[in-house]
Amino acid sequence: MKTIVIVNGSPRLKGNTSQLLNGFSKGLRSQIPNANIVEVNLYQLNYSGCRSCFTCKVKGGKNYGKCVLNDDLKPVLDLISKSDCLVVASPIYLQDISGQTKCFIERLCFSLGSYEKGYKPLSHARIPVITIYTMNSTSEYSPQGALDNTDFFLGHIFSPPKRICAYNTYQFSDYSKYMVEVFSEVEKAAYRDSHFLNDINKTFNLGKEIGKTLSLH
Repeated sequence: MKTIVIVNGSPRLKGNTSQLLNGFSKGLRSQIPNANIVEVNLYQLNYSGCRSCFTCKVKGGKNYGKCVLNDDLKPVLDLISKSDCLVVASPIYLQDISGQTKCFIERLCFSLGSYEKGYKPLSHARIPVITIYTMNSTSEYSPQGALDNTDFFLGHIFSPPKRICAYNTYQFSDYSKYMVEVFSEVEKAAYRDSHFLNDINKTFNLGKEIGKTLSLH
């Protein structure tokens, strides 16, 4: 059975990020109905970022290549170490991935990176990786540097990610409740109605594509 780990770095369990992840899961299940899809909601876990203890780098150590911090993230990292596909999704806050996602990436990629010649990755396999980013900004103001940085490290450890971005997302269910003078709710709604379903279709199609690939191996 194929195991796909989906990491949701959004605090909103029914928000834009979750809807895109649901699209991906449906697409994947259309090809592998019995796939073991494990969704992890980072904001429901208690953990920290890397503590710079370097235990994962000790020469000949029993924990070489493994993060030793024993918190809620440990079983997630253990599961990823045996998975067939990894999906990482995050909203963009202050022109970067969410804080919880950043801590997760630190723990995952630093422990599985090495200081061996060529910075040899220590992952179990070159599994496919998908990154999904949702943001209030338009594509013109997308933080490409931050997204490229995250994708670079995931790509080095596993394989270069396939990326989907959803831009200019609808933030509130009722804009009238909030002090918002820089956005037009009418324009936001119009963009959502004409684009967001297409974004979900993109994740569905990517899930379908990944499912086809995994079913052949």
